Amino acid sequence: MEENIKIAVAGNPNAGKSTLINALAGSRLQVGNWTGVTVEKKEAVIDYQGLACQFIDLPGTYSLSPYSEEEVVARDYLMNERPDLIVNVVDATNLERNLYLTVQLLELGIPMIIALNMYDEVEKKGYQINIKAIESILNVKIIPTIAIKKEGVSELFKTISEMAPDLSAYRPSVLHYSKDIDKASNTIIEQIKAEIPNFENSGLIKWLSYKILEEDQRILSQFDLEHQNYANNEAVKHLKQAHDSDLESLMTDMRYAQASGLVQETVTRPLIRKQEITEKIDKFILNRYLSLPLFFGIIWLMFKLTFDVAAPFVNWIDGVFSGPLTNWVSYILTAIGASPWLHSLLIEGIIGGVGFVLVFVPVISSMMFFITFLEGCGYMARAAFVMDRYMHMIGLHGKSFIPLLLGFGCNVPGVYATRTLENEKDRALTTLLIPMMTCGARLPVYILFVSVFFPNHSGEVLFSIYLLGILLAVMMGMLFRKFLFQDEAPLFIMELPPYRMPSFKNLLIHTWEKVKHFIIKAGTTILAMSIIVWFALNLPWGVEHKKDSILGQTSQIVAPILAPIGFGTWESSASLITGIVAKEIIISTMGEVYGKRKIITEAPELNLVEDVKTIFVSFYQAVLEATTNIFSTVGISSLSLEENEEGQSLKGVIKESFTALQAYSFMVFVLLYMPCIVTGIAIRHEFGSWKLFYISIAYGLTLAWTSSFIIFQGGTLLGLGG
Repeated sequence: MEENIKIAVAGNPNAGKSTLINALAGSRLQVGNWTGVTVEKKEAVIDYQGLACQFIDLPGTYSLSPYSEEEVVARDYLMNERPDLIVNVVDATNLERNLYLTVQLLELGIPMIIALNMYDEVEKKGYQINIKAIESILNVKIIPTIAIKKEGVSELFKTISEMAPDLSAYRPSVLHYSKDIDKASNTIIEQIKAEIPNFENSGLIKWLSYKILEEDQRILSQFDLEHQNYANNEAVKHLKQAHDSDLESLMTDMRYAQASGLVQETVTRPLIRKQEITEKIDKFILNRYLSLPLFFGIIWLMFKLTFDVAAPFVNWIDGVFSGPLTNWVSYILTAIGASPWLHSLLIEGIIGGVGFVLVFVPVISSMMFFITFLEGCGYMARAAFVMDRYMHMIGLHGKSFIPLLLGFGCNVPGVYATRTLENEKDRALTTLLIPMMTCGARLPVYILFVSVFFPNHSGEVLFSIYLLGILLAVMMGMLFRKFLFQDEAPLFIMELPPYRMPSFKNLLIHTWEKVKHFIIKAGTTILAMSIIVWFALNLPWGVEHKKDSILGQTSQIVAPILAPIGFGTWESSASLITGIVAKEIIISTMGEVYGKRKIITEAPELNLVEDVKTIFVSFYQAVLEATTNIFSTVGISSLSLEENEEGQSLKGVIKESFTALQAYSFMVFVLLYMPCIVTGIAIRHEFGSWKLFYISIAYGLTLAWTSSFIIFQGGTLLGLGG
């Protein structure tokens, strides 16, 4: 019979825990959410020589005295589920800080393996860690690992296999903090046993006594101990008198002392310390005067590379959809005698709707790749540090910058990331500002209009849209803080990880995790909405002009409201109405409302071999062009959606329907007018009500209309409307 062992993987953020769990589990890693919360849960069951190892990846945490939702999840799991074994992933280059969590894990009395990660960096620095001494002192197993290279993984599995038959022999050593603390802890343990005779969890009782000393109300409530009078315990009273009643700080100091003492006993450093590369780079990156210009320079460079890499592939996908794919589907439909309405649904509704959105997957992928690179190399944490001073202008701190930054990829994970903020007012204020961050869903809209009206200044125009969102977020943040969330901005303390070059494989994995959300949405939400829009444009059935359809008539009601801001046509109104569901649908709707009705009477000529050859040759050319663009230092490549041979493309219709000023006003409106429905659901999930979503809609629509009005009417007065 196969033996099972439940293993919790715990560690600090930036210790390489996620990389190690990916190395351990590979494709078998299952991703979901912890019950009742939005915190991501990763787990996998791996068979190793007849031993079924169930790995549970706990959220990264610095402490078991929780403040964020992730820390609560990690502690509750260890406390309630009592895994058989803990794999504690420790950043070996920052041992003392990481061992603070290790000390708290040891208090739980659960057998432990310490994975000393990034061990290659320790050796490069000339550090010597006496692993045998640490194992002897703590009674734990220690495995040096280099997770990014999968080194130490086989040794880890082997050690788990050796420990599994008799885990009780590997219970960690009982830590002794001081005589007074030990005495108080022991008297509390005796009191618990006397008052709760059936309390059988002897492994947890020592840790519980420390929590009682710290007066951890959450733990007292969970174990129904809040009514027990431990404060009158003579040993506890003596401890409080000696330390001015602040026993929580005392326990914190004692744990840090244990970690510090352990490092002093077991780690040898070079006598002459070299200045590390991270410190050298930070002198430049975090310079008081250079940090902000560098930040904007790096963001601009990210846009430049995004366009340079994506442009050839955008044109390639557009060519495939508008050429071979459309011809093949048309040929098959005509050959089987499909009715004109089915032909229209598939070509105009599905390929014209979903296809036009998928054209922009290279842009989304390229941007997500570079954002992932900045996260992996360690710059994103520094960006938060750099922006802390400016975030204080709106009553927030640098930690709020991370959810806002995530909002540039997608507003939904940005909303979920606010749970790392301890203050509820900070969470709410940050959530209200996230929709003004240009998410990847809006990017296709910008790219279409920029490529049509601003091909020679695409980077600058796009950057101005992003910058406008940031500036308006600052303005709204100041107003919200003054009238809705009056409070002082808290202090900002954040770890700055060392600079590391992320592996190309990990970059691709994490980029795919971000991009697949966009592709899945294209295959579900956007597909469904494209079909709905097609029917809304064709009902009442047989309507001759799209303007007279259900969607057309509804849009005509809205159009006059949009006329003063430059785009009071039913077509643009229809696109904005459907974009409420998801911003990508603005593009798919435009593809349908501006498309011309076609009655297919005969199949197009089809040369399958030539089409396939064209697809592969054009892809090869796209790769060469993208490679050339990366090394080019001249400008930003402009994205151009070519016109197909059958007639005018959406690009051509847009050029006839808008002026440059109207186009810019339209982009600003799309930036601001309201969060998508999916973001609203995320807000409801996080805060338990729709209130913040309704506020976002109200101020978003007001700000969008006002901003676009100023831009369009102001530009017209200046003679820019032509």
